[in-house]
Amino acid sequence: MSAYRRVCITGLGAITPLGCGVPAFLASLQAGRSGIRAMSSAFSDRLAYNAFGIVDMPTDSVLPRSRMAAMDRYSSLGLIAAHEAVNQAGLAGHAALNEAIIAVGTGMGGAESVQQGYEELLLRGGARLNPLLVVKGMNNAAAAHIAIDFGCHGQSLTYSTACSSSAIAIGEAARAIRTGQADVAIAGGTEALLTFGTIAAWQAMRTLAIPDSQHPETACRPFSKDRTGLVLAEGAGFVILEEESHARARGARIHACLSGYGARTDAVHLTKPDPSGQSAAMRAALADAGLQPADIGYINAHGTATLAGDITETEAIKRVFAEHAAHVPVSSTKSMHGHLMGATGAVEFIAALLAMEHGFLPPTINLHQPDPACDLDYVPNRARDGVRLDHVMSNSFAFGGSNAVLVASRVPA
Repeated sequence: MSAYRRVCITGLGAITPLGCGVPAFLASLQAGRSGIRAMSSAFSDRLAYNAFGIVDMPTDSVLPRSRMAAMDRYSSLGLIAAHEAVNQAGLAGHAALNEAIIAVGTGMGGAESVQQGYEELLLRGGARLNPLLVVKGMNNAAAAHIAIDFGCHGQSLTYSTACSSSAIAIGEAARAIRTGQADVAIAGGTEALLTFGTIAAWQAMRTLAIPDSQHPETACRPFSKDRTGLVLAEGAGFVILEEESHARARGARIHACLSGYGARTDAVHLTKPDPSGQSAAMRAALADAGLQPADIGYINAHGTATLAGDITETEAIKRVFAEHAAHVPVSSTKSMHGHLMGATGAVEFIAALLAMEHGFLPPTINLHQPDPACDLDYVPNRARDGVRLDHVMSNSFAFGGSNAVLVASRVPA
């Protein structure tokens, strides 16, 4: 991105199973705390496996009930995270938001509202569905609510590329800023798909982790020999992207710059990951940032804890980083917060930003039996403090072979 206008990150917002708000998220990452637990719901007894990353926030305690009536949970989580990012950036009420870009990633949009509609129609024989069902369930609803709240009249874009959705949303928003299409963007992702129908569909694929009923918090074990699959989670993450001179002119606090973005497609298989596509995305992000592999001090891995996924990502990192692969710390924060699907790229990018800003390496928890095929430095079980990071990378690899990689760099004083 060095050939274009520099894109800075001036605000962060995160609503995750590790806590509501960036300070709580940061504290959990540093403590190596798990936010995964068993779900208590009307359909819990029908679940084959019960371990999920659940957000402890009744959204109606934050947003007016009148507003909630027209909003799916995924929109409300996203709106709350976006508010935190805007407020942290000092942009609330600022004229700059008038032409700001909104870029939101989500995998399934209003899954909860859609399921409620089907249940009313098919199970209870309802003659009339909620007239707001369409606008609650549509994938661009979260972007619309954010635009309405902040009076943003710039482009409003929604990306749905499964697990890479929010990473692509952030990358494309950054591309728009660096080429002069806007000075400010609210970019990230949100997901709330812990519904019976969605969980049952994932169970049918046999990709979900098999938890210990006594210790569901250990269910997600990336890079471990005894890993059994991914853990579904909900939440949202947003960043404020801003052209550097615009940010400096208003005296904004700059967390980092978004220095590189690479997106490439496997074009191999709908569900089987491919190291060639993943490595191509990492190389593209490095080239975009004007960096060499040895410049990267930390990688937040996609690290889903699936058998094939972790081995494939390990191989992809080795292809790109070569001899440096053995020296760059890599961790999967999904071990703590689970897989937020369309929101996971944004949340993990924020984790990487926090690591660089606060000088620590987030751990891969539950890694007690390393898989010999996964032989990199995965920062097992405990965070490492006192680390200087100048450049960090965040990987997001999705079903459908949609790969996105973001690189952030420390901004020179």
